[in-house]
Amino acid sequence: MAYQWTKTDAAAPERVLLIGLDCGDYDAEASMAELERLTDTAGGLVVGHTVQKRPAPEGATYIGSGLVESLAEFCRQNEVDLTVADGSLTPVQARNLERALGTAVIDRTALILDIFAARARSSEGKLQVELAQLQYRLPRLLGMGRALSRQGGSGVGMRGPGEKKLEIDRRRIRRRIFELQQELDEIEKQRALRRVKRGKNAVPVVALVGYTNAGKSTLLNALTGADIPANNRLFDTLDTTTRLLTVSDTLDVVISDTVGFIRKLPHQLIDAFKATLEELEYADLLLHVIDISNPEWI
Repeated sequence: MAYQWTKTDAAAPERVLLIGLDCGDYDAEASMAELERLTDTAGGLVVGHTVQKRPAPEGATYIGSGLVESLAEFCRQNEVDLTVADGSLTPVQARNLERALGTAVIDRTALILDIFAARARSSEGKLQVELAQLQYRLPRLLGMGRALSRQGGSGVGMRGPGEKKLEIDRRRIRRRIFELQQELDEIEKQRALRRVKRGKNAVPVVALVGYTNAGKSTLLNALTGADIPANNRLFDTLDTTTRLLTVSDTLDVVISDTVGFIRKLPHQLIDAFKATLEELEYADLLLHVIDISNPEWI
């Protein structure tokens, strides 16, 4: 169950089935299209997707039992390795789907966390991602099935801390969460000192905000001459990047590139990246970057 970038040979990427629900509360097709882009960003190959109209998720299997049966046959015929649900799965739902479909099963949150784990470069970013993953896994220790035994770094949803099933217990994870929170609190104190220094020097701060892949890094590169990677991928930039821009002989500003928005952003990420997001509170200007080629830009 490995992605091609985690292997040294030329093995093919994991074959992925996407499943979603249309409960009438949001644009299900648009959300599924985004899920496909997320899967592509993670390195998976989408071989099929389906959206079922239901008033609410089915308690045992997320989607209806009839659809589960037909998808099990599809998975066998198309050698599907992984099934990704567009919504949030309970441990029971994930376990039942694994058994019925014969594939590994994760949800949208686990996929996003996996991408963040692959993108984090700075020590702070890695701490934030590990905290988010552990907060996500803690209530799911029971009932996760064989997915919990997958080793970290060996497939979608399992990058990052990477614990084996028999090595995990709630007390250890809670202790590690506490340690990570302490480390991030210390980083926040250091950031606060830097903000005070910037304030004394009267250097205005401009924060770039916007949807993921809208072009924030490209704009930062164009304005400051920075050489930040700006690829056409969701969440290509994770760690906050700051550059100095000389506007005139009498004015310098600090421009900060932040993590992008996305539909259904996992709450664990909001909590874990609180210190980074708080930077926006202290910016003198929020510059909202919008991709006008997106049909939903308004």
